[in-house]
Amino acid sequence: MSEVYAARRERLRERCAAGGSATALVTRPANVRYLAGAAPHGAVLLLGSSEDLLLCGAPPSGEAGEGRPDEALRVQVLPHAGGDAAVAAADAAIVQGADSLAVEEHHLTVTRHRAIGAVAPRLRLADLGGAVEQLRVIKDEEEISCLRIGAEIADQALGELLESILVGRTERHLALELERRLVDHGADGPAFATSVGTGPNSGRRGHRPTDRRVEEGDFLSVCLGATYRGYRCEIGRTFVIGTSPADWQIELYDLVFAAQRAGREALVPGVAYRDVDRAARQVLDSAGHTEGLPALTGHGVGLEIDEDPQLAPAAMGKLDTCVPVTVEPGVHLPGRGGVRIDDTLVVRPEADGGPELLTITTKELLAL
Repeated sequence: MSEVYAARRERLRERCAAGGSATALVTRPANVRYLAGAAPHGAVLLLGSSEDLLLCGAPPSGEAGEGRPDEALRVQVLPHAGGDAAVAAADAAIVQGADSLAVEEHHLTVTRHRAIGAVAPRLRLADLGGAVEQLRVIKDEEEISCLRIGAEIADQALGELLESILVGRTERHLALELERRLVDHGADGPAFATSVGTGPNSGRRGHRPTDRRVEEGDFLSVCLGATYRGYRCEIGRTFVIGTSPADWQIELYDLVFAAQRAGREALVPGVAYRDVDRAARQVLDSAGHTEGLPALTGHGVGLEIDEDPQLAPAAMGKLDTCVPVTVEPGVHLPGRGGVRIDDTLVVRPEADGGPELLTITTKELLAL
C-alpha cells in the first residue's frame, strides 16, 4: 500500500504545483487518511518541498478504525500536549524552505487559519480547495474491496435481525442491536447513526430512533451501514410487520421500488449526476409524489458516508467508472409512514456487467 499512498500524494503535488504552491497542508481527517494511511485524532499531513510529514499529538495507535500510517511516511509527534499539528506543520514548511502553502480553507476554522499565518507570516497561504476530495471520487479496487466487505457485514447484521421477534421492541433497541451486530461481524463500527423507523416514522430520511414500539401491520424501515478499514457503505430496506401488507402499502412499496430500479439502471459511465436523480424522481413525480421528496437520490461513499458525487437535481458533473454511490429514493406519507429503499453500488461499464450491487439483502416486500 505504500506505493499507493505515495502515488496519491504525487497526484496532489502535481495539482498544487499547477496552482503555484510547492507545499500543501491537509487537515480534513478523511483526506489525511486517504493520503497517509491513517488519521490519528488531530493529525495533519504536510506535503513538503523536501519531505512529507504526518504530524500528530500522540503516536498512532494502530487500531483498525484509525488505520496504519504509510511506512514510507515520517511521523512527527508534537513535543507538547495540546499543541496544534497544523501550526507545527506550517513551521515545518518554513524549515523546509517553502514560501507558499496551500491549505484546506473549507476545513480550517478562522482561528486556526490565523494561527498558521501568525507562526509563518512570510508564508503565502493559498486555498487547496477540494483537490483531495476530487482525487477520492474514483476508487481503486482495494478501496472497493473494503466497501464490498463492509456491505457484506451490513447485509449479515440486517439478515440476522429479520430472523428475530420484532413486535413490541422499540426503534431505539433495534438500532442498538444492529450496531452491535455490525461490530460482532468485523466492522470498525457503524458508518453512521443507524436509523430505524416504525409505523408513522417509517420512510423518513435520517429518522432518529425513538421509544416507539413495533406494532402489527407497521411498515418498518431500516437504514444502516458498516465501516470497514475506514470505508463506509449504506443499505436501507422497508418491511411490513406481522401481517400481509395492506393494498396501500403494496402500492407505495412497488412505486419506490420502481424509482430505485430506474436510478440503479441509470448508473452508467458518462451519465450526468442529475440525470440519475431525474430517472428515479420522475417515477415518483408521475405518481403524484412531488412534495416532501428527498433533496437527492443518492451520493458517493468512501472514507466518508456522504461524499462526492451528489446525485441531485442541480448537480454538475458526470459519473466515472469505479465510483461507488448510493441510490436511495423514498416516499413518506405524514401520519401513515413510508418506504425507503437504499443500495450501495459501484459504477461499471456495461461490458463488465453494469453497476455492481454491493448490498444484496432482498428488496422483496417481506412480512416479518
